[in-house]
Amino acid sequence: MESIGLSGIDLTIIIVYLVGIVWYGIRKGKKESSEDYFLAGRDMVWPIVGISLFAANIGSNTLIGLASDAYQTNVAVYNYEWMAAVVLVFFSIFFLPFYLRSKVYTMPEFLERRYDSRSRYLFSTITIIGNVIIDTASGLYAGNLILKIIFPEVESWIIISFLAFAAAAYTIPGGLSSVVHTEVIQAILLIFGSMLLTYFCFVEVGGWQGMIDGVNALAPEGKNAEEVLSLVKPASDPDLPWTGLILGVPLLGFYFWANNQFMVQRVLSAKNLDHGRWGALFAGLLKLPVLFIMVIPGVMAIVLFQDLDVSFLNYKIDNAAGVQVICENLEDCPNMTYPVLIYKLLPTGILGLVIAGLLAAMSSSISATLNSASTLITMDFVSKIRPGMSSKGLVRVGQIATVVLVILAAAWAPMIETVASSLWEYLQLVLTYIAPPIVATFVMGLFYKRANANGAFYSLLLSYGLAIVIIIMKSNDIAPGLTNIHFLLQVPILFVICAGLNFIISNAGAPPAAEKVDDLTWNRRIYTAETKELEGLPWYKNYRVLSVLLLILTAFIVIWFW
Repeated sequence: MESIGLSGIDLTIIIVYLVGIVWYGIRKGKKESSEDYFLAGRDMVWPIVGISLFAANIGSNTLIGLASDAYQTNVAVYNYEWMAAVVLVFFSIFFLPFYLRSKVYTMPEFLERRYDSRSRYLFSTITIIGNVIIDTASGLYAGNLILKIIFPEVESWIIISFLAFAAAAYTIPGGLSSVVHTEVIQAILLIFGSMLLTYFCFVEVGGWQGMIDGVNALAPEGKNAEEVLSLVKPASDPDLPWTGLILGVPLLGFYFWANNQFMVQRVLSAKNLDHGRWGALFAGLLKLPVLFIMVIPGVMAIVLFQDLDVSFLNYKIDNAAGVQVICENLEDCPNMTYPVLIYKLLPTGILGLVIAGLLAAMSSSISATLNSASTLITMDFVSKIRPGMSSKGLVRVGQIATVVLVILAAAWAPMIETVASSLWEYLQLVLTYIAPPIVATFVMGLFYKRANANGAFYSLLLSYGLAIVIIIMKSNDIAPGLTNIHFLLQVPILFVICAGLNFIISNAGAPPAAEKVDDLTWNRRIYTAETKELEGLPWYKNYRVLSVLLLILTAFIVIWFW
């Protein structure tokens, strides 16, 4: 059995990074007012907005998840990445102008303006729970996977607690400004580290042609390289059928990029609408190379490590008898794909740099979710209960909320392994039931003037009630023909049910007041007025031209790997 350990150089790089990023984050913090603390003073320029969005999205959970899913299901997992570019174009055109012009702090606050306070509180509660059990906990879990290999004798709860403290150390005192500025550094390190890993993968496998030849020689599960490198799968595919790609993936994307507080909060910090739009589109552009630097390495692991004994990683899993044993191959523990790649391929020094990049990714996603969840608690609940609280008092509440949230997330993180077989499966499983009702409520509110407060609130309540029933039926194997429908096909079904309930209930009652509709729903006049504003702008400042260019580039990559 091999042993895992880091050289003094690698450990020094990691320690210097962790100390340095905490110091830098605290130094860049703003907490003079609630707007400074929660929205970084609303003065962020587009490159910082875009890089921050990318870094918050590509956390360690996503990085490990992409590699493990690519090993299991091949490059089809990239469909979630390129679809983000399409969603961000739609977000920039339709959603973002309303968010920025309304000067809201949170997405639930926007729902209150469009509907009423009931929808705000319900959505805020759901989002806070989601931030803890999806984003923060999974980020801590992913970081634990890496460090547990290096320090197998250390209990997971100790590692998770350390990682939580490191991420919270600058998030608590500095707020969103600390988070965004550190994310710029972390994103650069993450991209650079991913490029280095990809380079060493290609060297080891013999280049692009070597990868194709290796896949064809192994023919995993009878698949040749053409199938392995294909994005679009048949409707019968158990992992990502093309029907799910068309109907389910966009809806999950809309929730994540257009309705999720911890992502949208970065765009709310933009100094104006133009910078918000350019930043969102820049984030979409940054998502496109993910195929080559984060997904493809997982495919190359099929060639390099399919038969590798990975017991040297000291990673334990439950066997059929429920007894914990050391994992022996990647087939049984796909979450170890990324750790295997970095530990087997990277030389001293670069290994430390890439692990620092992985910890950077974890720190980005955790700090993002902590800050957004504390914003929700402070602005959606405390500020309503105590309307006379000073700006400094709100900041203090946000800091206390962050401490509580990070403790809850650290407590939940070890439970992830008992819920799903892989990290990526866990992320998608939870989002399946959280996302569709929210997306339906926002879409109806933005495009259907007749949607009213009762329609929004009761459709959300009934839809989540239905989701709970489905989860209970699924866990008890009741009506498997219904409950075992692919999760990407459950998403559009729940979306249609919630939108339909909103439509029926809204039309059964009185129409919403004019102030709920006039400035908060999309109409043709907005498009016409905007067209005049864009006249005479150079192409590189015209977000519509930039959107078309981004969609063309996205289409080129998708067609190439069709």
